[in-house]
Amino acid sequence: MSRRKRRWYTSAEKSEMWDRWQRGESLNAIARAFETSHSAITKNLARYGGIRPLGRKRSRLALTLSEREEISRGIVGGLSLRAIAGQLDRAPSTISREINRNGGLKRYRANHADKATWDRAHRPKPCKLASNLQLRRIIAGKLKCHWSPEQIAGWLKKAHAGKEKLQVSHETIYRSLFIQARGVLKRELLQYLRSKRVMRYPRKTSKKGQGLGQITEAISIRERPASVEDRAVPGHWEGDLICGSHNSFIATLVERHTRYVMLAKVSGKETEAVINALIKQSRKLPNELYKSLTWDRGKEMADHQRFTLDTNIQVYFCDPKSPWQRGSNENTNRLLRQYFPKGTNLSVHSQAKLNAVARQLNERPRKTLGFDTPAERFNACVASTG
Repeated sequence: MSRRKRRWYTSAEKSEMWDRWQRGESLNAIARAFETSHSAITKNLARYGGIRPLGRKRSRLALTLSEREEISRGIVGGLSLRAIAGQLDRAPSTISREINRNGGLKRYRANHADKATWDRAHRPKPCKLASNLQLRRIIAGKLKCHWSPEQIAGWLKKAHAGKEKLQVSHETIYRSLFIQARGVLKRELLQYLRSKRVMRYPRKTSKKGQGLGQITEAISIRERPASVEDRAVPGHWEGDLICGSHNSFIATLVERHTRYVMLAKVSGKETEAVINALIKQSRKLPNELYKSLTWDRGKEMADHQRFTLDTNIQVYFCDPKSPWQRGSNENTNRLLRQYFPKGTNLSVHSQAKLNAVARQLNERPRKTLGFDTPAERFNACVASTG
């Protein structure tokens, strides 16, 4: 049985591969374009953790090939190093080092010197985390608390303002996790990211389908006051259900102004069970901090009028096929899948467990809040109402 010959990719082919990857093409689609296997493409991309390596470029201060050719001609012509330096408007020490590094006066060749210099410069810059144990420990601890790299980077900038040694970009954290050649953050920490992937994938448009229910006497989101739309005041919530196996569900609620999260255990998707759970949850908050609720058109809210009658909380409904109209809740549901994966039985979780998960989300710094936490913002609102 003959072995498949290993294929080597040119720089242009590698560039096209990364272009296709960044456009969101699948590994299978890229493999078909290069007439190779899925595993071959995966191997090339996974080497860099799915993160496109930065292109190399020469320093503007470095000697060019044409300058090196002038040096070579000057040597052949018997010119002194100072004379060659004068012609090129360079320091004599620059010319001296260039010649000594590349064979000396007798063996200096411009093309060889240019290539050798380029090869010598191909040294990876040490990662900032490699020489900072304290920073590595802080980042590892926050990752274990399920903070995202962006949340960690934003929090570090705020918590250690003026201490550049204790600040790092989220991109550096991602690179240290996915590109293990750096060897600064252990690969085991990948399990604490929301996505358990072993390499970074480009963003793709969600293709999530939307099931619609028939809601009678629904008040459209278009009738919602402007103060709700621009998040100017607290007390306006977005809600939804996340589902699991065995017909299990959790009601999720997000306050638009502070992004504060509440979770409610529900016994099923029937409207009576959902409305009862939402009424019970609403009584945990001051009236000033629960004025309206925006939901999609799922049948679980068919009895929305009873909810409004019991709580004096107005319910608004999104337009059909428009989940983006309650974007804070959609984003929160994605975060919650880290704790409640799809296909698992959600009924096994107690209300106490749901409260603990909500508390952990509320204690994470959020970029949209200037890296304050939802809990800090919401507690300030509670204090102001008291």
